[in-house]
Amino acid sequence: MRAGRRLISVLVTVIIIMLSQYSDLQGAVVFITGGGSGIGAAFVRAFIEQGASVSFVSLDGDIAVELCDQLEQEFGSRPFFQHCDITDIDSLKVCMTKAVEQFGAIDVLINNAASDARHTLDELTPEQWDQSLNTNLRPCFYTAQFVAEAMRQKGGGSVINVGSNSALLGLSGYPAYVTAKAGITGMGKALARELGPDNIRVNTLIPGWVMTERQKRLWVTPEALQECLDQQCLKKTIAEEDIANAALFLASKASSMLTGQSLIIDGGRV
Repeated sequence: MRAGRRLISVLVTVIIIMLSQYSDLQGAVVFITGGGSGIGAAFVRAFIEQGASVSFVSLDGDIAVELCDQLEQEFGSRPFFQHCDITDIDSLKVCMTKAVEQFGAIDVLINNAASDARHTLDELTPEQWDQSLNTNLRPCFYTAQFVAEAMRQKGGGSVINVGSNSALLGLSGYPAYVTAKAGITGMGKALARELGPDNIRVNTLIPGWVMTERQKRLWVTPEALQECLDQQCLKKTIAEEDIANAALFLASKASSMLTGQSLIIDGGRV
């Protein structure tokens, strides 16, 4: 009886592992912005685990190098990290060019980098407005512009832009950020229409309130967390891995007929 139970347990584990594998991502070339920490680091880990060749940019060099060391030790595959301020489009394109030189043409682009710095309508200056949109929205357009021609030549690709359910809920406290995240959804639909004839898919991945270390350090209070959970259908917090698993699906051929869509991972809050 015990042997039978152990066998069932092993089989269930094997099935779970198989279901989490996307064979077409083996060897895929992936480029991620903001991959050094939080959700971005979970993206890097998830695609490395699938056997993809991963490049990413981040502002925090120390954390990024530590992540690369850890993943190389665990999986024998090292991501290619470059320090980059994504508001500088020329520098971002240089980094993408170097990533292509390192691994080849990009198959999967994930625009993840963002800044959710709090601000109000009354206090925001024009310079701060520009900074917010130049961080949260503009790079999504120019990275897509960069990868489009090579994806056409390869016969397709997947662009995943990370939005936020703050734009669906109309949350207060950071109106420029919410505006940018709403813009990402609209841009995704427009680019999906434009790039669809070339088999390039463009989708928006919309997380809810993910319990990253940054969120825990800056914004999470017992009261705010309870309010969020009360509004969710699922009464548990969202982890970085929950978002990364959805990105794997959007990147793979498992979602080959899915484009111009918004995939909301927020525990049923909206």
